Amino acid sequence: MNDSPSKKPNLWFAILPLAVFLALTGVFYSLLSTEGRDTSALPSALLNDPAPVLIVPPLSETGLPGLEADTFKSGKVSVVNIFASWCVPCRQEHPQIVKLGEDERIQLVGINHKDSTSNALTFLSELGNPYDVIGVDRSGRAAIEWGVYGVPETFLVDGSGVVFYKHVGPISPQQLEEQIMPLLEQKLANAT
Repeated sequence: MNDSPSKKPNLWFAILPLAVFLALTGVFYSLLSTEGRDTSALPSALLNDPAPVLIVPPLSETGLPGLEADTFKSGKVSVVNIFASWCVPCRQEHPQIVKLGEDERIQLVGINHKDSTSNALTFLSELGNPYDVIGVDRSGRAAIEWGVYGVPETFLVDGSGVVFYKHVGPISPQQLEEQIMPLLEQKLANAT
């Protein structure tokens, strides 16, 4: 056999594209992989900015106020939950929202998104109404102002009315205990 020098460069030209392909595959996989990342913590233009000043009418028959221009000027730490009766994940997270509503130190604000009054009332009647304030966003305008991607979404607002956290998707019991409550406790401790 004759190993001529002209055959060796041909081998490199065959291996080089494969090596480049494998290297790029690794880079793209690492960029796209969600392993170890919190995919519920999407960026929000509202983070570290004042909560939107909106007037959102109340959900009738609840006896609770809707959102007013001064809703977040009470000095209380607030949890704003965007929900709808037609949203299956909203039903899944509702026990966690109820748990948040049991904490008297927190103002729990609900924004009912693109829902009928009767369906929203049935949802709250079946699962419990933990909210202190509940507004009706029939047109979806309030959701746009809050930068909502979809329901459910939850925002944490400090006592001075500044948004400090956004959670996209349903809150699991583990997320409530390990992410949401520690953030709230920190703000509540600073508020006193």
